[in-house]
This record gives sequence, C-alpha cells and structure tokens, in this order.
Amino acid sequence: MDGEPPGAAVRMRDVARVAQVSAMTVSRALKDPERVSPEVRARVEEAVRRVGYVPNRLAGSLSSSRSNVIGLVVPSIDNSLFASTIQGISDVLRRHGHELMIASSGYGEAAEEAAIRAFLGQRVAGLILHDTTHSPEAVTMIRRAGIPVVENGTLTRQPLDMVVSYSNHDAAMAMTRHLLRLGYRRIGFVTLPLAANERSRDRRRGYAAALEEAGLPYDPRLVLEVPPGLAAGVEALDRLLEGGGDPDAIFFAGDVLAIGAALECNRRGWPVPGRVAIAAFDNIDLLGHLVPPVTTLRLPRHEIGRRSAEVLLDRIEGRATGPLTVDLRFEIIHRAST
Repeated sequence: MDGEPPGAAVRMRDVARVAQVSAMTVSRALKDPERVSPEVRARVEEAVRRVGYVPNRLAGSLSSSRSNVIGLVVPSIDNSLFASTIQGISDVLRRHGHELMIASSGYGEAAEEAAIRAFLGQRVAGLILHDTTHSPEAVTMIRRAGIPVVENGTLTRQPLDMVVSYSNHDAAMAMTRHLLRLGYRRIGFVTLPLAANERSRDRRRGYAAALEEAGLPYDPRLVLEVPPGLAAGVEALDRLLEGGGDPDAIFFAGDVLAIGAALECNRRGWPVPGRVAIAAFDNIDLLGHLVPPVTTLRLPRHEIGRRSAEVLLDRIEGRATGPLTVDLRFEIIHRAST
C-alpha cells in the first residue's frame, strides 16, 4: 500500500493482517461487535483506523437484502429538542453494531417522503420517524419495503408498525387540568403552527378537552397559533393580554415561546403569576432558571430514543414480532410561575 493515497484499494484482508486476526473475525467485529472479545474488537478498530478501511455496507447488503444502517427522519436538525432523542437512539445502535443516518423533513410530508425514498435506496435495516402523519406514497414505499418502522413523535392510534412516545393530547390536557386545579379559569393557549404538525394539533385538542371536562367554554380569543421563536412568545403575550380574553394564565405549547413571554413580563415589571401565570410544555434547562422558574412538563425524550432503538433492534434480530405501542408518559413540574 506504500505510495497509495489513504484508503485507496484497502480491503478487509489488510485490516486482518494489521490486527493479526482472520478476515472472518474482522467481518464479525464490524458487523456484530458483541460476538468478539473487547480485546479483539479494539485491535480491529485500531487496524481500521491505521489502514483507512471503509466497509462497503451497501455491497454487503446485496446478499442479505439489508444493511446495518437505521434511517431517522426528524422535523428539524436545528431544533435542540430532538438532540436528546437522537442521542438515545445513537447510543443503543452503536452498542449493537448499527449506524444511524439522519434526515430532516422540515415539518413537511414531501421532504419526509424524499428522505424515506433515499433511505430505502440504501437498503436500511429499519426506519425511525418522528412524524406520525405521512404521505400516501411514503406509506406505500414503507409497506413494500417490509422493514420495521418506529414512530416516536406522539402516541398514535394507527401506527405504521410500532410507536414509542407519550401522548401530546394527554400531556396538554394534564397541564390544563393542573392550571384549573390551581384556580385559573381564563387559560390562554399558544401553539406552534398546526398545519403540518400533528403534535401541535394533539396539544390543542388536549387543552380543549380539559376545558370541556371542567364545563368551561372554548374562547377563540384565548387561543393563538404563532411561529417559533422568542419574539413570537412576546407577540402572543401582547395579543392575549390586549385581545379582550382577559387570561389569568397562559399555557405555551412550546418552551421558547414561554421563555419569550416570561422574559418580557420581567422586562415590563409585570409580576408572574400576579399579572398572569405562565406554563410551558417541555423542560428545557433555562425554564428552571428564570425568575420565577416556569411550570412545565418533563417529557422522556432520551428514553424515547433509547426505547425506539431497542424495539427496532428486537424486530430486526427476530426477538419480537407484531405491532407495538410503548407509552412512556410525562410528568408535570410545578414551579413558581403558576
């Protein structure tokens, strides 16, 4: 290999020679690392680095009809809320010799469909989809591929295959009930755009269901749909407080929105909850450090990722069959903002 550029014409037997093991052992260490000893695995990994070997996953999949790659489609790579779930998935897959490929749908069915088509072209062993609504073409492709699929954005009554999540409907209903138990009766609700987001629609339905259960009217003046961002939280605060609905509490179904509103109250010298109570939907770290700290929901995002990967591998490796629903629930964190 002297004189060749790094990685040129490197084969598995070159890795075997450097690691001083057989080519079969190299193959086993790369495809199913738990079947070899930690010492052998370390020697093979070091040899791979030294010789610059890149396994041809697709070529290896031609005979087995699948690779060791899992495809994941999330709505956004920019949104830090998905990072914990992605990490949970990656941690499990890496331990079991699988790789993760990630694509963003941009909250759109067409982009999700394109990502699914690309993944299936790479003969992925399975799919994890954050969204639970899909284009008919995407569903058809998945059915024809016959590979296991996990949806994990929300619990859905009709999953494609398996679903691992919590109920956005039940979580929003629980937080609205919590505010009602605290004595609030004019509860505003602020959501991210509904059109391409089943999770946002579920949250609004949960809010409405809690009001109906309590015998309170659904007042359109107290419900807003706004884009993401701190500024949108400020805008929502202004519109609700000046729109005639006279809210005594506002439930923001998006953490950044709640942060924007809380910071604006602080800037204006408005006491929270004296002027208006504020609740959020997800427990990002900053919420607990605001003054006052904000009541919110703790969602099992890392656990969703971990369990999604585990149930997918169970199906891939033949340890489980059939549809599966895993409800990981949620927890209300009561703080001084309410």
